[in-house]
Amino acid sequence: MSKKSTLAILLAAAMLTQAQAQTKPTPAKKTSTTAAKSQQGTRKLETVTRKSGELVIPYEKYQLPNGLTVIVHEDHSDPIVHVDVTYHVGSGREEVGKSGFAHFFEHMMFQGSDNVADEEHFKIVSEAGGTLNGTTNRDRTNYFETVPSNQLETALWLEADRMGFLLDAVTQKKFEVQRETVKNERGQRVDNAPYGLSYEKVSAALYPYGHPYSWTTIGYIEDLNRVNVDDLKNFFLRWYGPNNATLTVGGDVTPAQVVKLAEKYLGSIQRGPEVKNQKLPAPVLAQDRYISYEDNVRFPLVQMTLPTVQANHPDEAALDVLSNIIGGSKTSIIYQNMVKTQKANQAGAYHSASELAGEFTLSARVLPDQKLADAEKQLRDAIAEFEKKGVTDEDIARYKASYEASIINRLSSVSGKTSTLAAYQFMTGNANFITKERQAVNAVTKADVMRVYNQYIKGKKAVILSVVPKGKSELIAKADNFKVDPSGYKAPADQYSGLKYVKAKDSFDRSKRPAAGAVPAITVPPFWKESLANGIKVIGAKSDEVPTVTLLFTLQGGHKLEAHDPSKAGIASLTAAMLNESSLKYTAEQITTELEKLGSSIGVGSGAESMTISVQSQVKNLDATLALLEERMFRPRFDANEFDRIKKQRLEAIRNQSTQPTVVADNVYNKMLYGEGNIRAIPVVGTVATVESITLDDVKKFYANYFSPSVTNLVIVGDMDQKQIMPKLAFLNKWTPKQVTMPSDFKAASIDKTKIFIVDKEKAAQSEIRIGYMALPYDATGEYYKATLMNYVLGGAFNSRINLNLREDKGYTYGARSGFSGTEEAGPFTASAGVRSNASDASVVEFMKEIKRFREEGITDEELAFMKKAIGQGDARKYETSFQKAAFLNTMLRYNLTLDYVTKQNEILQNITKEEINALAKKYLPVDNMSIMLVGDKASIKPGLEKLGYEVVELDPDGAPVLAKADAPATPEVKKEEPVKKGRKAKVQGRVF
Repeated sequence: MSKKSTLAILLAAAMLTQAQAQTKPTPAKKTSTTAAKSQQGTRKLETVTRKSGELVIPYEKYQLPNGLTVIVHEDHSDPIVHVDVTYHVGSGREEVGKSGFAHFFEHMMFQGSDNVADEEHFKIVSEAGGTLNGTTNRDRTNYFETVPSNQLETALWLEADRMGFLLDAVTQKKFEVQRETVKNERGQRVDNAPYGLSYEKVSAALYPYGHPYSWTTIGYIEDLNRVNVDDLKNFFLRWYGPNNATLTVGGDVTPAQVVKLAEKYLGSIQRGPEVKNQKLPAPVLAQDRYISYEDNVRFPLVQMTLPTVQANHPDEAALDVLSNIIGGSKTSIIYQNMVKTQKANQAGAYHSASELAGEFTLSARVLPDQKLADAEKQLRDAIAEFEKKGVTDEDIARYKASYEASIINRLSSVSGKTSTLAAYQFMTGNANFITKERQAVNAVTKADVMRVYNQYIKGKKAVILSVVPKGKSELIAKADNFKVDPSGYKAPADQYSGLKYVKAKDSFDRSKRPAAGAVPAITVPPFWKESLANGIKVIGAKSDEVPTVTLLFTLQGGHKLEAHDPSKAGIASLTAAMLNESSLKYTAEQITTELEKLGSSIGVGSGAESMTISVQSQVKNLDATLALLEERMFRPRFDANEFDRIKKQRLEAIRNQSTQPTVVADNVYNKMLYGEGNIRAIPVVGTVATVESITLDDVKKFYANYFSPSVTNLVIVGDMDQKQIMPKLAFLNKWTPKQVTMPSDFKAASIDKTKIFIVDKEKAAQSEIRIGYMALPYDATGEYYKATLMNYVLGGAFNSRINLNLREDKGYTYGARSGFSGTEEAGPFTASAGVRSNASDASVVEFMKEIKRFREEGITDEELAFMKKAIGQGDARKYETSFQKAAFLNTMLRYNLTLDYVTKQNEILQNITKEEINALAKKYLPVDNMSIMLVGDKASIKPGLEKLGYEVVELDPDGAPVLAKADAPATPEVKKEEPVKKGRKAKVQGRVF
């Protein structure tokens, strides 16, 4: 986690705590104490409570005799608990030639331990109704789960088993599979992603050879190939001891309860070797270091990176402000000079700080064939312009207000508060570091910003990276003048010899999984409804955990309305973009400035089914925010210059889609699903041809015809009740309704037989796979809902058959899944993954094998029980935050659902039988009538695919035939069916691990 994001979390915690203090009296004291040891030798180190108006997260901190730090935050607002175990080890503890160890080990920690079988960790937490993950960065690795509060003991048992009883379960097979999984992750996020290598290249050039920040957390493929299982075990023994870890627990618990369980399950684990904090000198650049590489990109990129200060340095906050002024928003110098003037497609600046160093980065992606030397000069000109203009009081106030607002909601969840405490404990040793951070931010002055500019930026040397399209080396900013030099590097002293694995000895049987307590009672949050005379349907709920209000307007239609004139596809999205620009009274920059000063946000967007307007405001600034909302909604300027700029950017973005394999896959797959003539077969943003045809008058007409209260739903969640909020929205009553006709001629495309379709992505490291067909529309309590239950163990959970096969057993992918995603009128079933290129044909085989097997053999008794528990007990996490409440209410309003639909779903879940699931599988998994599509390197994947027994068809990135139709039909043979009757939509959520 960067220091900047960590600071954000802490400030949010402060605001949240202040809000809670206003309604929930707390002890007016704050103490730090070292109480007497418990019988087990545990020491209480600190108790932090709130004084009146003080901004802290209350907690108690303990230390076990083995060095484990335990922090407990008590919060009974929801019946859930978040458990976080943070180890103070990231890629910054690695050595030359052994990069990627920390991240690799994060994967291994989910592969079972002495008392938890392989693949059981995810299953146990999921079955308990929880969610879990792990992350690694330069400085730390953390593992966490959010579970119903009755599952606290199970969560601690799991974490303790992998901390103290892991290594005997680390087999060569598991090692090899996870090595492939990590390689797939690198392929997906780095090698197969546009600009994916940029951070790796800059890091190697910025830091001295051997500096642990000179490589990235994902590591190098050659290092991953080189290491063996013993190397990995030694890494665990060196860094994963309890004395290098912090257990942080927050939620519906008490400190005494947590400490007792921590002593039982973690107290007997032996200390590891001592771990000292690192301190390394900041990089020194004697000259600008120019580096470059060619990539499969459309827009050339230039990036300047200057070394700054490490996290918690006194100058960090001022550098954050500086980066915001130069390139952090629409009002910044870089945006105004480069993006607004159409010299760059994207441009900006940011500052990030980690435990050992910080980086100040300026970057610009310019339009095709523009030379990066010009863009570099423009970035340098922006720096010079800052020096000339200086810093204003408004710059400082605006930054502080927007910064505070952007992070306040992060602490509305127990996971947010818990992770905040954990982050500051590992970084500073003081979980209550929020006070100093607030002081640092609030103390920043104009003079501070100018001082850090002069000290770290003005005249200083940088690493300048150029990323250019393949074959366009002439566009680089300047010829490369830097190569990594390993001479002079001295390897550190060996830290891994003589390490021994000694297991804890206990007086209880760890092999017995703890019994869960009583399932906590879950209640749907109370809500209210109201309808305005002009047709707006309003639904709201009070949520007082943070002093904010969220409004979500949903205007039915969006891309779907473009079916009236498909030649103008993309117009809904362009109209939404124009509503984010100037109004009659304010320029776009003035609106942005006012919103930043208020710490508010207003955003307009458009998707496949609707246009949305989201509003976020602190309660104290709601009136001023709503005044700006009224301007943006009802008095758009529709400026010709702004339209020309946005249209040009949109056309370039569409042309750039060919460089993004996942976007190509989704676009072509949609075209195959819906068929020619269906608006859903055209991307939401449109095509080059359709967007080129759109004029400003077209946008004005679309707004006039379809921007109507008659198709608008409004969800309100926040710290205000109905009587308080509705009078403030009186301006909505002036909105004149219009008759909006929704297209109703939706026809689905059917598939005569299963075929394979290939879209060539030359030399792609991975293949994107999509397998599916048009299934059924959404229904909250009908067959659609039941089909989602059926799919859960096939491809809807981490422990699903598909993911366990392709990721955990074969190592073909970073993640594989399947699911139904119904809307009112349509609903595809899709199985998908990004797989390594040389496993493309094998992955198709395994996908189809699992789908066929599930269709033919059905669900097992164990899987049925798992599904019912996992989905049923997950209700404890459904309504915790304002955003979760808003999503729930939005679904109810959109589909006109009654409150008892939740009860009905639960009844269906608990009563559904094995026979019903199996019947659904036979009905909705038609393996002989699906499309199988791959976007990958045709030369390497086609020969294997041709051996699978399916007809193989080649498509171009637009879904059109590559060969003549007589040789190879490029799209599924379809027949038009009767319109699918309207249904309802459910959001299918996936997880990334």
